[in-house]
Amino acid sequence: MVVEATTTTASDSNPKLSHPVCFVGAGPGAEDLLTLRAADRLRHADVLIWTDSLVCPRITTLAPDHCERIRTSTLTLEEMLPLLINRQRQGAKVVRLHDGDTALYSAINEQICALNDADIPVEVVPGVSAYQAAAASLSSELTIPGVVQTIVLGRAGGRTGVPPSEELDRLAALGASLCLYLSARHIDEVQTTLQHHYPDDTPVAIAYRVSWPDELISVVPLSQMATASQERQLIRTTLYIISPALNGGRKRSRLYSPDHDHLFRPSH
Repeated sequence: MVVEATTTTASDSNPKLSHPVCFVGAGPGAEDLLTLRAADRLRHADVLIWTDSLVCPRITTLAPDHCERIRTSTLTLEEMLPLLINRQRQGAKVVRLHDGDTALYSAINEQICALNDADIPVEVVPGVSAYQAAAASLSSELTIPGVVQTIVLGRAGGRTGVPPSEELDRLAALGASLCLYLSARHIDEVQTTLQHHYPDDTPVAIAYRVSWPDELISVVPLSQMATASQERQLIRTTLYIISPALNGGRKRSRLYSPDHDHLFRPSH
């Protein structure tokens, strides 16, 4: 990808002497679910380029008054990259703020590749993911001994598509705690596929705008997953957690068992 950045300064000869462009995961929405590092980067930002369609606006108030704030909901990648490049080459502390966790469906890879091509350093600060915040809101553990020990993060195909080996039918066949992002628009198809692998009474957490002021989290049987979503007109910013762990479980782990010895608690 070739992106022209027309603004030049003395730092262009060695942009790595300037501040890196910092990609920050905003977490699910609440300001107090930011990591300490993420909050620090926001408080010291000169330029904030943020995903306004997905990030809770209250998080942007952490940036200082002098900070230039640029919304990206109407921008293409080709329009946004010159902003990152030019502001960084001007010596500014640039924060690229994304929703959730940078490692998951954040689209930072294409941006970082272009910045690498421009010889501009980057820093990545992770964020709390919505599945973690939703499970916490439900006071639930998603890996319960004797019930389920695996968490799968995935999505329905949609316009982006998924590799054949990662199609929903294959993911659901594991019977694991399945966390589905970006799937609300395809909920009828999703429910039908899941019912081939999970019992109809498997609990499903429907989590809308987790930790935002208008958060909605409810648990319904799998058989009611689509109906409940459609009744609430959920088509975006919705996460589904399909897991037998949401029913709980009484079997204890080995970690604290008196007959389980380890480095810090040797047998006597």
